Amino acid sequence: MASREIETLTQALSRLPGLGPRSARRAVLHLLKRREAALGPLLSALQAVEANLATCTTCGNVDTSDPCSICADPRRDTRALCVVEEVADLWALDRSRLFPGRFHVLGGRLSALEGVRPEDLAIDTLVRRVEAGGVDEVVLAMNATLEGQTTAHYVAERIQRFPVRVTQLAHGLPVGGELDYLDEGTLAQALRARRPVS
Repeated sequence: MASREIETLTQALSRLPGLGPRSARRAVLHLLKRREAALGPLLSALQAVEANLATCTTCGNVDTSDPCSICADPRRDTRALCVVEEVADLWALDRSRLFPGRFHVLGGRLSALEGVRPEDLAIDTLVRRVEAGGVDEVVLAMNATLEGQTTAHYVAERIQRFPVRVTQLAHGLPVGGELDYLDEGTLAQALRARRPVS
């Protein structure tokens, strides 16, 4: 049986996504065994993030500076703006290094069941960014769910009065996917988005 402090640490780690009680115990044991090499640096990193954590007032990203490192990067294409639901989506797209532009985080998606309305999301902020000019394309990178697509349609309607091209991510068959294992919604979307063979 561990001390109360170690048990508290284990419980705190077990509440993180992807870590259950057993994984949290293994992580705590690893940290305790490698106190100088793992526990100290982790503690320092957590304290540094806690002391400097900020939400970017431009795009909604979470970083240790405002504006965030993406918005402050002069190499980014300011004419392309990618709209995502959550910060995790922004990080996933940025990690791919395939999108050279800037981002905008809505902070969720429209959902009648969960009571999420347009005014609960950063849609007005997005409209103001587009209205300010300098944006040629808005990429709607919402999840391929009913709520995600509803949000994408609502956002597209809100910005259609501006002279910007509005696009969205392609949906359909994943690379390496086998038809037999795909759900009907994915197959339907792939059939609707079919294109000529080149």
